[in-house]
Amino acid sequence: MLSQVTYENACLSCGACCAYYRVSFYWAEGEQIPEHLVEPITPVYSCMRGTNQTQPRCQALEGTPGEQVSCSIYSMRSSSCQEVQAGDSQCNKARSAHGMIPLINIEPQVINDESYDQVS
Repeated sequence: MLSQVTYENACLSCGACCAYYRVSFYWAEGEQIPEHLVEPITPVYSCMRGTNQTQPRCQALEGTPGEQVSCSIYSMRSSSCQEVQAGDSQCNKARSAHGMIPLINIEPQVINDESYDQVS
């Protein structure tokens, strides 16, 4: 399967999760988010406006998914947004729905079989 290694700021060229999932959270979290971007779902839960649709797209998302994107409220984003990490299963499910290849996380490995001098 074709995949791409995650890289710093991978989300700035993706945005798939912001245009795939309903971003819901406990209503009190919405107190810090601009009112015009929050939509009530129940008396207890709210969501980001635009994400409670058949074809969701968060209204805080700026740009074109798969090209260049940013979040207009990044520093105030909900815990739901913060939970999705580049290359995790939620990320890759959203990427797949948008026709993007999955990201994979590779932990750097330092291997020295002791037959070579180690450069320091």
